Amino acid sequence: MASFVPTKQFLGAPSSSDIGSSRLGSLQLPSKLSSSNFHVPSRPSHPKRLEIQAAGSTFGNYFRVTTFGESHGGGVGCIIDGCPPRLPLSESDMQVELDRRRPGQSRITTPRKETDTCKISSGTADGLTTGSPIKVEVPNTDQRGNDYSEMSLAYRPSHADATYDFKYGVRSVQGGGRSSARETIGRVAAGAVAKKILKLYSGAEVLAYVSQVHQVVLPEDLIDHQNVTLEQIESNIVRCPDPEYAEKMIAAIDAVRVRGDSVGGVVTCIVRNLPRGLGTPVFDKLEAELAKACMSLPATKGFEFGSGFAGTFMTGSEHNDEFYMDEHGRIRTRTNRSGGIQGGISNGEVINMRIGFKPTSTISRKQQTVTRDKHETELIARGRHDPCVVPRAVPMVEAMVALVLVDQLMAQYSQCMMFPINPELQESLQSSTPESAEVTL
Repeated sequence: MASFVPTKQFLGAPSSSDIGSSRLGSLQLPSKLSSSNFHVPSRPSHPKRLEIQAAGSTFGNYFRVTTFGESHGGGVGCIIDGCPPRLPLSESDMQVELDRRRPGQSRITTPRKETDTCKISSGTADGLTTGSPIKVEVPNTDQRGNDYSEMSLAYRPSHADATYDFKYGVRSVQGGGRSSARETIGRVAAGAVAKKILKLYSGAEVLAYVSQVHQVVLPEDLIDHQNVTLEQIESNIVRCPDPEYAEKMIAAIDAVRVRGDSVGGVVTCIVRNLPRGLGTPVFDKLEAELAKACMSLPATKGFEFGSGFAGTFMTGSEHNDEFYMDEHGRIRTRTNRSGGIQGGISNGEVINMRIGFKPTSTISRKQQTVTRDKHETELIARGRHDPCVVPRAVPMVEAMVALVLVDQLMAQYSQCMMFPINPELQESLQSSTPESAEVTL
């Protein structure tokens, strides 16, 4: 049997010479110990700690979400830790969002048929959250592992197949394992809880829509971010709130779908009625947290906030958002090129961001690649895949944004709301609308 001998030591591990001389750190250990020659130094040494924090499946600090499961395993789901108690919650709250994400919705999505029916296994009692971890499970029911027989031997170009092997030395071939977009089911389920907290407690609303498919770009001035509705977004299969551009986007997807190819696009996300003061300076700025969250989604390639890269073509006098006093005596900005965040902290204006998604990497066209045993070959990938990911990415983006915001809401409450606020400068985090009266968090 072949054996594996590591050529490099783990951090903090003793070297081979130290082991041979029975030496660990600054403590000399003779090969034969006795009570007479064993000496504990008066000033103890502090060896390096061997820590591993590389799981990568948990998100958040106060509202923590861990996703689990793989595309072709028994199922997927999440565990939500830190959810406030006494929040009204049922499977139907999550199912609405999961139905928006599920495969097989239309001809422009993957034909895989999954109901994505969720079940809450813990963390609720009598329709209310208890404050303990909430486990949500969704079974996989339409797996076709044989579709991945070629991909067990050859790497899909631009997919995570190769890098998973480079990192772990082993991978789940069927469905791409954890790199599959089915992992996002846990995010969307948790995001539904986060969106409900934000709506009930602060009146905040998170909405996303498709603003670009391939070369079809929706002009920004066509959508009123103050008034666009979920019903407008959900009125067509591509999730673009403008009917004319929605038809153009659908046609663009159909054109590549029939050729076995794929295209990318852009999802725009807005947040309305978010309290002021969320986010912290320097390393944990709100837009930095949002960027990390959105860029953790599969197939993401770009993130823009507020004016984005277009702002680099402007002067300071053109770009600055001038302040004014509104009719309610609140400080507002006349424009919103800052995207609702200044200095890493929310300013009460509409938050807006754009996330770019690449074309789906798994396509049914012949491509040059390399096998796992390092031979060049050709690959025509089988399986069921989206010709464009952006229509189904809309609820995924909303979920990740909501997870960031509820985490930041809790952080702001814990740090800055323990003592009475300064009413001349600060505002309450809690909405005064009737919806907020439904629950006391």
